[in-house]
Amino acid sequence: MNTPPGYLEQQKPQGLVEVETESMKDFHPVPLALQILLLVAVGLFLTSCIRPPLLSEVLAAPTTLLPTSEDHENDIEITYSVGCDAQVSIAIESPAGHRYALRHHEPRKPLPHPYTLRFDGTVPTSDPTMPRQLLPGGNYTVVVQARSASCGNAEARLPITIADYRVVMPAIEHLTVWPETISPNADAIDDVAEITYRLPVTATVDISITTPDQRTIPLVSRREEPPAEHHQVWNGKHPDGTPLSNGVYTCTISAEDAYGNLVRHQRLIRLTNVGTPEATITYARIAPQRLMLGEPLTITMRVKNTGSVPIRTYGPPGGFGYTTNEVFSSVEDGRYASHAGGFWRIGVDWDANSGDGPKRYPFRWALSQRPPGQWAIPGQEDWLLPGEEVEVTGYVTVLQRETKMGFYVGLIQDGVGFFQDRTARTIVEVGF
Repeated sequence: MNTPPGYLEQQKPQGLVEVETESMKDFHPVPLALQILLLVAVGLFLTSCIRPPLLSEVLAAPTTLLPTSEDHENDIEITYSVGCDAQVSIAIESPAGHRYALRHHEPRKPLPHPYTLRFDGTVPTSDPTMPRQLLPGGNYTVVVQARSASCGNAEARLPITIADYRVVMPAIEHLTVWPETISPNADAIDDVAEITYRLPVTATVDISITTPDQRTIPLVSRREEPPAEHHQVWNGKHPDGTPLSNGVYTCTISAEDAYGNLVRHQRLIRLTNVGTPEATITYARIAPQRLMLGEPLTITMRVKNTGSVPIRTYGPPGGFGYTTNEVFSSVEDGRYASHAGGFWRIGVDWDANSGDGPKRYPFRWALSQRPPGQWAIPGQEDWLLPGEEVEVTGYVTVLQRETKMGFYVGLIQDGVGFFQDRTARTIVEVGF
C-alpha cells in the first residue's frame, strides 16, 4: 500500500521527539486492587478531615420561660445536632449545682435536622407524691452532653431564666378508699370500693389499679376535674366485667395541673372471696293441674348453688302461702319487699300476670329449708353455700277467675335480674 506523501508528518507534530528512558523500561502497571485501597485510604483521610463536630447547633430559645397554663406557648425549645452515633443527656442545673435530668443516655444518630426538646419548666423529683414539679423562678443552666465510642465526648452549656410566678400547687386532699378489703361476689356486702378525694385546683386526673402481677387496669384516664369533692367506685373487676382473683391491689391516683405539676398517691385494696354467684333449679313441680277456685297449688322446688361463692337469701320461708291477690312485697307489712342487689329467691308467676320488674314473680320464697330461727341471721337472712342444694315448698291459693292458667318457676336476684326464667311451665285448669 502506497502512503500519500507527507502523511506521516501530518500525524506526528513537528519538533516532537520520542525518547525512551531507563525508568520507562522498568515501569510496571500498579495492580487494580492496590489502586482501590489507595483511593479508599485517601477518601477516609479526607472524610476525617471534614467530619462534623460531635455536638453542634445547641440552642435554647427563648432564654426566659414565663410559666403559663395557656397551652405552654412560652416553653423553651432546646435543640442540638450530633455528628455521629452518640448517647445524649440533657439536664437543668440550678445555681446551687443540683441537676435535674430531662434525658439520660438517650441514643441519637446524625440527622439532617436538629433534635428538639421542649422544656415547660417542670422537672422530675425524688418525691413519690410529687414526681414532677415546676422549678421556682431563677437563673438556671441547660447542660447538653454527648458521649460517643468513636467520636469522644462533648458538652454544651446554655443559660436560661425561669420568671417568677404564683401558682397554687395541685393536691389530692382527704383521700379515702373504703372499704380497704372488698369481696366482689354480688352479695351486696363490700362488693365495691369507694374512692373519695378533694381537688383544690382544676386538674387532669388518672386513676388506675395495679394487679399483684404488675398489670395496669385503667379506671379513669385523663379526665379534667374541677376543684371540688370527687367520688369514684371500683367493683374489683376488669373493665369488661370479668372478675379478678383474690390478692392485694394498688390504687394509684394522679392529678396534673395546667402547668405540668404532678401529684400522685397510692392506696392498697385487698380482694377476697371473689366470685360470681350461680344457682340452678334442679327440680320443680306444680300440682295439681286441675283444681277448683279457692284451692291451693303446691309448688315443690329444688335449688343448688353451682357457683364458687355463698348466696344470700331471705323472704318468706318455705311453707309460706300466698293468694293470687297478693305479692311478696305486700304480705306481713312489707317485710319481704325487695332489698338491694345481692339477695336471691325462688319465685312463681303465671302467664296472664301483666307486670314487669317487681310485679314479676309475685310469689317468692327464701332459698333455705331451715326455719327462720336457724338462719345465719335469725329471721332476717340465710346463706346457700357452694354445692349446697335445698328443697323449698310453697303454696298459692288460686282466686283468679281464669279457666286455664300457665304457671312457671324462676330464680330472682333482687335488683339484678331473673335467672332460669319461665322454668317448669305447667297449665292448670281452674273450675268455678
